[in-house]
Amino acid sequence: MDIILIPGLRLDASSWNDVTAELERAGHRVHALTMPGVGAPASESADIGISDWVAAGVAAVDDLAGPVVVVGHSGGGNVAWGVADARPDAVSRVIFVDTVPPPSGFGISEFEVVDGVVPFPGWDTFDADDVADLDEHTRARTAPLTRSVPARVPTNDIVLEGGRHRVPVTLLMGGLDQTSLEAQLENWGPYAAEFRAITDAEVVRIGSGHWPQFSVPSRLAELIDAAVTRNR
Repeated sequence: MDIILIPGLRLDASSWNDVTAELERAGHRVHALTMPGVGAPASESADIGISDWVAAGVAAVDDLAGPVVVVGHSGGGNVAWGVADARPDAVSRVIFVDTVPPPSGFGISEFEVVDGVVPFPGWDTFDADDVADLDEHTRARTAPLTRSVPARVPTNDIVLEGGRHRVPVTLLMGGLDQTSLEAQLENWGPYAAEFRAITDAEVVRIGSGHWPQFSVPSRLAELIDAAVTRNR
């Protein structure tokens, strides 16, 4: 199966390296993406928004023959959902990694902008639960892999208007199972409605923090492979 891997904010294709190796050993053809403007100064990236990231994902789907699975980590899940919305007949499954499908008209979040871009703020700035399974060695190894993000990308509202809800979805959640996720979604307004509108959705707990591609790459690859296999 062709699998497109979309990184979260402030990461590029290399963030998937450990997962990519495992998926390729399982027989998949893996296409890890670096999104437009990642790591570029504001002079080169100021005009890049979420629609450009979705367009890059759609182009990757269009370059492949046959159905594809699209995986999105964190903010990359918004991109993956936009790709499914644009190409519902070509995307056989969307896999969200520790994030949920966004409703149309919502952005990812707001982050501090420095010199016209959103930089990586350092591992110590994140919630303790999100980084609890990243030991000092892993933090030191992965921090150099981080890149800045175009300032508009996190705050741009995504526009969705296609047939995304009929695309099967797997949510691989760091610490939440289906019951606990659905309970949380009830407090998230339109996000709950978006989740309920999906015809075929499953939730699987990873048992990790927010960056399982760094902390438990083998388990993440195993769960992605299991989700992909359901489409065969």
